[in-house]
Amino acid sequence: MEFKNKSVKSTQLKNMITKCLYFDKAMSCAELSELFDKSIPSIAKAVNELIDEGFVIEQGYAPSSGGRRPLMYAINANAMYILAIAMDQLSTRIQLVDLLNQPVAEMVMFDLKLLNNNQALNKLIENINLYINNSGIAKDKIAGIGIGMPGFINPIKGINYTYLDAGDKTLTQYITDEIGLAAYIDNDSSLIALAEQKFGIAKMQKEVMVINLGWGIGLGMIVNGEIFRGRNGFAGEFSHIPLSEDGALCTCGKRGCLEAEASMLVVSKRAIAGIEQGRVTSLKQIDEAHSKQMGDAIMEAAINGDQFAVELFSDAGYKIGKALAILIHIMNPQTIVLSGRGAKVGKILMAPIQQALHKYCIPRLSGGTELLISELGFDAELIGAAVLVMENFDKEVQSQLVAS
Repeated sequence: MEFKNKSVKSTQLKNMITKCLYFDKAMSCAELSELFDKSIPSIAKAVNELIDEGFVIEQGYAPSSGGRRPLMYAINANAMYILAIAMDQLSTRIQLVDLLNQPVAEMVMFDLKLLNNNQALNKLIENINLYINNSGIAKDKIAGIGIGMPGFINPIKGINYTYLDAGDKTLTQYITDEIGLAAYIDNDSSLIALAEQKFGIAKMQKEVMVINLGWGIGLGMIVNGEIFRGRNGFAGEFSHIPLSEDGALCTCGKRGCLEAEASMLVVSKRAIAGIEQGRVTSLKQIDEAHSKQMGDAIMEAAINGDQFAVELFSDAGYKIGKALAILIHIMNPQTIVLSGRGAKVGKILMAPIQQALHKYCIPRLSGGTELLISELGFDAELIGAAVLVMENFDKEVQSQLVAS
């Protein structure tokens, strides 16, 4: 039993180092020793084993600072791969990435409506298996599957209470059993926030509100450096902040929610209605059943200066800014990041958002909050899904250690 514990502890330390190098790129044995409070010889032994196993590579010596230059170690990008999946209410993207979050197989996107679709889970499983088979990558080279998805999600239990009912099993257990790889799920907006904090414009910041501008309007909250989930794990329902008493009816059954007034889906529907009423625009006629195509088209039109498209996003931006004023008053964040699909039109949204903040927010509070546009944009959820797998990379060995 003592030998087994030593073996598990050794594996745990190596997994901790692998995980650390995934996030921090390159470190010396001395830095790893200080971080994990382990002796330099034990760290060096673990690093050398990881080099032999192909997980770590020498990256050369650090720049000179007057003394002996330490040898730096980095993750081997192709040691293993991660299957990242990004879902929204209407479509799903699958992307296999290496340990530098770079694609190693072509991204696949397919329509998958989640609401009132009892075949959605089977179609998801079918497309995951097909993607893996077509990738040519062996399953034993894939560390796991990370999935971002909308809905009320308990990532610890692996349950989505809104979509993808897995019957008697948890959703993660069902996917794991059907695919043969460890699966992890989390709310799409939380994963986007995680991606922005780990690899994006809010890197290493501790108080960040990340707005997921998609078909809905989500919120991922970083509080004291960690994802904030609230008591039941459902914190961040930003899209259901009430803006008015008699506004449009929301899918939640309430009236005047932000999502029912300013989401990408609403902007698309208003664009379709405007075209039918004869508004002058470069946008083409399209029916409401294809709002997703209109969403992409209207962003392109707005970027190219279409007055009607800019007008629609300006109206949405102002309403988002009004909701952000409420968020700033409550959370007093260091940074707010506009991310997700809609970050593409972030520059157009910025002015009306600022206008609303000037009108509705106390200057002392809004003046201390920086508003930024994501550089990850639409890729943020895929990156967050990969991060989710690596966040759990050392958990299984840790549970073995506790059990023994």
